[in-house]
Amino acid sequence: MAVRWLCSLFGKPFDGGKRMDHGGPQQHQHPTEQQQPYHQQHPAMTRLYEVHNEVTSLGPQVCTFSGLQDDRDYKRLERELTRLLLQVDQVDTEGKPELQGARKRAAQEVEGLLRYLEENATHPSRAVIEEVSNEARQLLHDRVVAPQRTGGAAEINDELVDALQVMVLRLTQVKTEGRVPLRKARYRALTRLCAVQDVIEGRTEQQTLSLPLPGETHEAVHRINQVMVKVSVARGQLVALLMGLSGRDSCAHLSRLLTEMQAELDALDVSGDAAIRNYRKQVVEEINGLLKHLDLEGEGEDTRRYDLGQNNSIREIEAVRAHVSHLRDGVLRHCVMGDLSFRPKAELQGLLTHLDQVDTAKNPCIREARRRAVVEVQAIITFLDLREALARRQPGPGEHPAHRAVWLVLGSLSDLQAQALGFDGKRVDKSYILLEELLTKQLLALDAVDPQGDDTTKMARKQAVKFAQNILNYLDMKTDEWEY
Repeated sequence: MAVRWLCSLFGKPFDGGKRMDHGGPQQHQHPTEQQQPYHQQHPAMTRLYEVHNEVTSLGPQVCTFSGLQDDRDYKRLERELTRLLLQVDQVDTEGKPELQGARKRAAQEVEGLLRYLEENATHPSRAVIEEVSNEARQLLHDRVVAPQRTGGAAEINDELVDALQVMVLRLTQVKTEGRVPLRKARYRALTRLCAVQDVIEGRTEQQTLSLPLPGETHEAVHRINQVMVKVSVARGQLVALLMGLSGRDSCAHLSRLLTEMQAELDALDVSGDAAIRNYRKQVVEEINGLLKHLDLEGEGEDTRRYDLGQNNSIREIEAVRAHVSHLRDGVLRHCVMGDLSFRPKAELQGLLTHLDQVDTAKNPCIREARRRAVVEVQAIITFLDLREALARRQPGPGEHPAHRAVWLVLGSLSDLQAQALGFDGKRVDKSYILLEELLTKQLLALDAVDPQGDDTTKMARKQAVKFAQNILNYLDMKTDEWEY
């Protein structure tokens, strides 16, 4: 998807890349068309128009640059824009107001691009993305790449897998503020880290079959095991390539090695033993899994990949969220009127099933979007369940005082959850702060309840605490300003 460059040289100053849409560049009005015919052939206007054409060419590159200040492309763009700014300053306007205004607007456009370029390269979220990426590189270098380069074995275990998953979740939570360069940087980092996860988790263990084995069968197993050793080395090389830790290997070289391994396996005659055939098949599948990750070099250049607003799964999730919002408004409206007859639980359960079937394509951001939609649905269902339980409750004269106290807190929590469901503000709002304080007070009230050994009260208090914490988590999720 090409980024539309909307900034007209003689229109409004550059707005930081917000005026972007899908499709090709818009047609710009020739700068001289805004002037009187007297100026159409003026040398100053001709020079400004030439600068305008160069700005139009550089604009999309600036608006999609996702690197850092020390990157080669950053320095190139900065150098080109600085050169254009100097050229604009050197334009002789001869004191004519029309030419002065045109030169000023041209300078504002170039300065806006320079500012946007610097803001994205130095943005705190960009720094977080780089920090997590560096942590991942160091971890994989120490546990996978370095040991294999020194002739040892990679330290691949559950601890490494869990550490990588934590980093993926950290990247998923990075806020991009809707900025295309930050979305692109996050997507590229996530894509590579998820590919490394897939490479590590998809490894095949060497197999030793039960003895005795015929001579030709033993030879086939021996050959497959030899290929497995090469695959293990290739796995480490691929991890190094994906994480930018390889200064010698290239994707083309590694692809050639893996293809040769496939050819070597295909040449083996294992028709007489199903177990060995299955072993060879597993190794071939792992080689194919490594090969599919070698086309990540240009990954992230296509805007449709990192602009998830255009993703079909995201659109599906957003359609469900819109339906959920409609149902939530209806539930809250009926509750205000004291009407408990509107209980669309079956419809909400159907939406949960729908969300469960959404294809996330192993994309952490899509998984997170789906998780949030699920939490929204579950919050309404638990609200309806508690309202129904409160309406059915008929305490007997022998009810334990502590149990009664828990139910009183649950009644308050039900009212507070209604406020949380309907909250549509920010964390700095007074209503948010007040709601958070009230929920915390209910947790303290539950903490003060003494079950006095009553098991029913203990269970009820435990469930009430979990319910209150879920409301706080829901409120926190609604206000964390996360986006795709």
